[in-house]
Amino acid sequence: MIIHEDIEINAPLPVVWRVFAAMEDWKNWNTVCESCCILDGEAMQNGCTFSFEMRPYYLPIKVVPTITKCEPQDEVIWEGKRFGVYARHSFIFRQKGDRVILTSSEEFSGPLMWASKLILIPRRLHRLTQRLMHEIKARAESCAAEPTPA
Repeated sequence: MIIHEDIEINAPLPVVWRVFAAMEDWKNWNTVCESCCILDGEAMQNGCTFSFEMRPYYLPIKVVPTITKCEPQDEVIWEGKRFGVYARHSFIFRQKGDRVILTSSEEFSGPLMWASKLILIPRRLHRLTQRLMHEIKARAESCAAEPTPA
C-alpha cells in the first residue's frame, strides 16, 4: 500500500525546512504526530530514532521510526516496523519559484496489510497524511509572514 500526497507551500525552502526539522516544536502545531520525542541521536539526522503517537482511530498507536536518510532541505526518509507492518515514509522538498512543493510518500508492507483494508486503515492514514501536510503548510506560511527581527 502506498499513500502519496503533494502540497504547495507559500514560503521559502529554508522556512519550510526549519518548521519540519524542528521536531522539538512539533507539539506546538503538529496534531498528527503527538508526543514526539527523540530516543536516540540528534533531531532530524541520519540514525535518529524517535517516537510519536498517531490516532487513525480513537486509541493512539505508538510509532518508533529511525531516520535512514536526511538531506537537509531536500529529502527525509524514516522507517520502522510495528505489529508486523513495515513502513517507509519519505518527504521530498522542492523549490518552485518562491514556493515549495512538499511530497509525502508512505509505503506499507507486511502480512497484516490485507486485514488493514477491511477496517479502512488506508483511508484513515491518508486523511492523517493530508492533515499533517496542511499543518506543515499553515505553520511554514505563518512563520514566513512573521517580521524578521531587526
